[in-house]
Amino acid sequence: MRPSHPWTAGVLTVSDTFLTLDDMSLIRGTALQGFIELVDELGGDADELLERAHLDPGSIGDHDSFLPYRSVAAVLEYAARDTGAGDFGRRLGARQGLEILGPLGVAARTAPTVGAALAAIEQYMAIYSPALAVGIRAQPGGFVATFEWRIMDDRPPVHRQAAELALGVSCRVFRLLAGEDFLPTSVQLRHQALTEVADYGRYFGCPVEFSAPSYGFRFPVSVLARPMEADSAVHSVVHDYLDTIVVPTATTTADAVVRLIRRMLPTGGPDLTLVAEQLAQHPRTLQRRLAAQGTTFAELVDQVRRDEAERLLRDTDMPLAQLAGVLGLSEQSALTRACRRWFGAAPSQLRRATLDTQSI
Repeated sequence: MRPSHPWTAGVLTVSDTFLTLDDMSLIRGTALQGFIELVDELGGDADELLERAHLDPGSIGDHDSFLPYRSVAAVLEYAARDTGAGDFGRRLGARQGLEILGPLGVAARTAPTVGAALAAIEQYMAIYSPALAVGIRAQPGGFVATFEWRIMDDRPPVHRQAAELALGVSCRVFRLLAGEDFLPTSVQLRHQALTEVADYGRYFGCPVEFSAPSYGFRFPVSVLARPMEADSAVHSVVHDYLDTIVVPTATTTADAVVRLIRRMLPTGGPDLTLVAEQLAQHPRTLQRRLAAQGTTFAELVDQVRRDEAERLLRDTDMPLAQLAGVLGLSEQSALTRACRRWFGAAPSQLRRATLDTQSI
């Protein structure tokens, strides 16, 4: 019997209270299903790791418990470092599947097609975790679709292991829905390889792109039309149930602008007029709405650049000149000036400091 901890009383369960907009950084306890067993097999101390991350062992693997997402991301990083398993997230992903989603998984399994199943997961993802979002994009008449996974937090924690866990589980879910022959055509990771590159190819069964703009994978669009053994009655009942517990989103104008800015950065820098067009607003209207939220377009661009610069310097070895371009800056010297303003140090100094910290 694993000991209880003093923070046990603080664990939020669905029987205790309804999720509110203040709980947007939570995730179901099933996100760490198999964690304790994997750490034990690797010779680590699961209790110590969970205590370090302020997580209750009794909530691990429990669908009715919610855990702080930042703590989940942290404990995965701790586990990888302490056990020496750079592929910890991928290993844990091989132990999880659709069952971690609870009733959301039932809605997916009873859908008529793979596309409908994935649409249900996308629609109700907040029930599993308001901190996460997934999406399927396919160009009309195209042959390739893209699955994208992202953290909703504008300033997310270090989450390399969490991202690899999520993509590993997502591929397993796709195989369950679409058939055991499913393989993505390519996988995209925003960080550099944490183990040998060949390990990733063997794990995902396809080429893997590192330092990509987003986390996800590409696959044949024809997969979306594959029929499933649907149970329309169960599917309808589960949908009705999910509608009663779905967490409302808190998307604001600033949130939408931040997402568009992040997407436009590598194309040469965000433009107010283009962002306003994407939101079907006049630029002056957009400026007024941002002002009402206590910010400006320029401040949001600077905030996104700062956050992306911090992540890229921390998680990748991308050359600084290339990094400047990804941030929509004209040249490397502009990156150096910006880093001195944001962090009080040059980008090369920040990268060295990060490497020194990670090696401890």
